[in-house]
Amino acid sequence: MKKFKKFAVIGLAVLVVSAMSVTALAASYKTPAEVVAGLTGKTVDSVIEERNDSGNTYGTIANDAGKLDEFKSQMLEQKKELLKEKVAAGTMSQERADAIIKAMEQNQANCDGTGSGRIGQKMGAGFGGGMGNGQGRGQGSVGCGQGSCGDFGQTS
Repeated sequence: MKKFKKFAVIGLAVLVVSAMSVTALAASYKTPAEVVAGLTGKTVDSVIEERNDSGNTYGTIANDAGKLDEFKSQMLEQKKELLKEKVAAGTMSQERADAIIKAMEQNQANCDGTGSGRIGQKMGAGFGGGMGNGQGRGQGSVGCGQGSCGDFGQTS
């Protein structure tokens, strides 16, 4: 019984540390390009260049590197942190933030990283922030748009 308790405590500690590190890691990235770069070991400039040259989404680049699930998870955490800040600043209600998070989670379930999600449907969360890297394609989406999986309001 002692071994089981020890194993359970260690397992719980690993789980807590893992969850905290994903949140901390997501918070350190500012753009989808930074997330992909961090996951793939590429530079941000090379990721942006690859996106510009190939026309692939950041999700596709992450998927090609075998990192789509991690990309989606980190993008979701990043968006949750931004929503948390908006709620704390009083510019968005908690109910609205919860609705946006729920929609992002539902859309990420079907996200394949190609940007074939529900392009053009926005929730007004203001995630664009001028981080479109000069694409000018106007493709933000609820699902996996040109910007990232779970994107709302990004109109690069």
